Amino acid sequence: MTDWITADAAAQRLGIKRATLYAYVSRGVLVRRRSADGRGSLFDSGEIERLARRGRPRRAPGTTELVIESALTEITDDRLSFRGREVTSLAATHTLEDVAALLWTGALPAPGGPGDADVQPWHASPEAVAVGAAAQAALPGRALPLERLQVIVPALAAADPLRLHLDSPAVVAAGRALIAGMVDSLPPAAPTGATSHPAGPAASHPTDPGAPHTAGPAGGAPPAGEGIAGRLWPKLCPAPATPGLLTALRAALVLLADHELAASTFAARVAASVRADPYAVVATGLGALGGPLHGGASLGAEGMLAAAATPGDASRVVGDLLRLTGRVPGFGHFVYRTGDPRAVCLLGLVRRGAAGSPRLVVADAVLAEMRERALPEPNIDLALAALADVAGLISGAGEAIFAVARTAGWIAHALEEYARATPLRPRAVYTGPLVP
Repeated sequence: MTDWITADAAAQRLGIKRATLYAYVSRGVLVRRRSADGRGSLFDSGEIERLARRGRPRRAPGTTELVIESALTEITDDRLSFRGREVTSLAATHTLEDVAALLWTGALPAPGGPGDADVQPWHASPEAVAVGAAAQAALPGRALPLERLQVIVPALAAADPLRLHLDSPAVVAAGRALIAGMVDSLPPAAPTGATSHPAGPAASHPTDPGAPHTAGPAGGAPPAGEGIAGRLWPKLCPAPATPGLLTALRAALVLLADHELAASTFAARVAASVRADPYAVVATGLGALGGPLHGGASLGAEGMLAAAATPGDASRVVGDLLRLTGRVPGFGHFVYRTGDPRAVCLLGLVRRGAAGSPRLVVADAVLAEMRERALPEPNIDLALAALADVAGLISGAGEAIFAVARTAGWIAHALEEYARATPLRPRAVYTGPLVP
């Protein structure tokens, strides 16, 4: 019979810190299971004893490792969970606002209660939205949504004189206003073929009666029942949302809310550890997000799908990318080895929301081509690109969805760092010339 011991006991037997113990778990050196109450981890005492006798495992040459304890997100066995709740299940039943509350406070809002998004929609002040809209209006018309958000966030910060209050209730309130301000400060999506976005505080919004309502040019509180997904849609698509594709967008925001210590989250967390305010934390995350190996990968996947006019083009597009770059954007993942569960969930919703779409047939042809060649499985960036393609979203829409969603996670990580006593300060191993 297996004797299970606590994390503290396992770390003490190995003579290591708890963070190193969890690093061994992430590297597959140790197996753990949840305690009966779900609040702790248990380890096989026999496995710990064998490791103690064998000695500490060495890292592979050229790898680095920094482990931070967090109660937010867990990735195990190709499953993703937020505070012990499986993410694809959350995406089926909850909104970004709900999941942000879970990440920030540890609990989902009670339906119909004071924290319910349908009762109290998130909003930024009219002054903040006016400043954010004016700031992005100065950008060229060809600017991508992520580039606009990178300008909007510092403008929103300048409009919040209380941004340096770092107690939890103030940070949570700032997080709600920040995400709402990011969305409401974006201009409406330009019609297909337009050369620039309508921009600035005076920009008009879509007048189609079927289009989702957005906050007015001066900002302010949206009507009751207006969620972030519904307000984001017309900023990314000139056409009204169909119920199925709006459901897919709502789920995408939940699926992308956090993902452990991805590059942008680690950067944001370091900023928070030295008491940067929430706006500065988010601005830091946005700076790291756009790289082609992170949030910017969806833009590459959008381009890849756009290059395939028909299903018959899939083989040529995949082959050209492999020949030129050795990889196909939107496929494979550093963490998931057997497939990204977020991609499976979102692609399923896109298929249900756009059944019969010729662009969906093209995406499926690319997926089939990748599988026929035994290449990596699709990740969330491919699913975002498929959503953008079938829905007719503007270029760079996937990055914007990623950024708005991940802001909830950055704020959650900031809250954990604000509660810590010491800043994050990794050390470097010097490899340069010695002083004579």
